[in-house]
Amino acid sequence: MIGVAREVGGVRIGELAKATGTTARALRHYEQAGLISCERAANGYRVYDERAVVRVGNIRYLLAAGLTLDDVRVFLTCLDGDVAAAPPSDRGLQVAQERLAVLNERIAAQTQARDRLEAALQQAVENPGATAPTPY
Repeated sequence: MIGVAREVGGVRIGELAKATGTTARALRHYEQAGLISCERAANGYRVYDERAVVRVGNIRYLLAAGLTLDDVRVFLTCLDGDVAAAPPSDRGLQVAQERLAVLNERIAAQTQARDRLEAALQQAVENPGATAPTPY
């Protein structure tokens, strides 16, 4: 079946998923978000340009860095090359700074929750019969 995709000059969704360490579902999601595109073979199968491997790799790199799919759209012009080495745009820097602020807020909230839980557990171990403090 790989021959069908090769005849129209690309790779099918399963091949792209395997080559990029992702899933066909994620690829369809990226396509729906406008981050990747495909052609349709005569049999209706999605066929991606072989350069999509680099693009999907870059999308996954940016997602792993904490960006959202909406954030990744800002980087469309450099997704087909080495996104990590591309010169930053003003908008790209702004998006990254905004996302970093959101991540820092989430980390602070999770750290506070962990500290409250740790304190409650410590009190429970040290005073097994005591009533636990209100967590807020």
